[in-house]
Amino acid sequence: MHPKPGESRMDRIEESVIALILGLMTVLAFVNVIVRKSGGNILWAKETLVFLFAWLVLIGASYAVKKGAHLGVDVVVNMVHGQKRRALGLVAVLICIIYSFLLLKGAWDYWANFANLPQTTGRVFPTGFQEMKPTDYRSWYIVNDVPNPWFLGWLEGAMNYGDPYDKLPRFIPYMVLPASMALLLFRFIQSALAMFAGKIDRVVASHEVEDEIEEVRERLGAAMDGETDAGSAK
Repeated sequence: MHPKPGESRMDRIEESVIALILGLMTVLAFVNVIVRKSGGNILWAKETLVFLFAWLVLIGASYAVKKGAHLGVDVVVNMVHGQKRRALGLVAVLICIIYSFLLLKGAWDYWANFANLPQTTGRVFPTGFQEMKPTDYRSWYIVNDVPNPWFLGWLEGAMNYGDPYDKLPRFIPYMVLPASMALLLFRFIQSALAMFAGKIDRVVASHEVEDEIEEVRERLGAAMDGETDAGSAK
């Protein structure tokens, strides 16, 4: 598979992960339906699908920033031009950066103790890391139904003091929270840099996408009319 022009390795990895998750969800849902029709049930299928769907949505959020595919209200932006439009775009992306940074802090603080890691200090912005107390080590928390696969058995000694995991440790599916928020923050920073460089003037490109779709429709219509005229001439 050849990379598209302007596509980075991270973009390709992101697309591959999203495609893999979507494929796994499709296969697992299909197999579970067949099994249930036969009178059986895959006990861990529903919870696995919930986790996969969460991964798909959270990773897809940052990918949508990269593609300018998020919904946005750009009425005010379209009323101005030049430097004013660029300034409004910079204000918007700055707000998005602050918001995604706060999401990253909240996601880390929620996930950290499940991985025996410290939460951050500071109510809004992190000022450091908390000192770990005995009750903060929560790597023993597990999910409800998904079994722990054999190839993750080494986590029992590394994270659970040698005690076996009956189910998948919770910090594994939950790790998408800080990871996806960090990726979201990175994508908004990329958008801000692109605005500073004058490559874009907004985070979303709703009307540009609509114009491109309309242009494609016109081309397809013209091509079909040409084929019809050629057929009539014959």
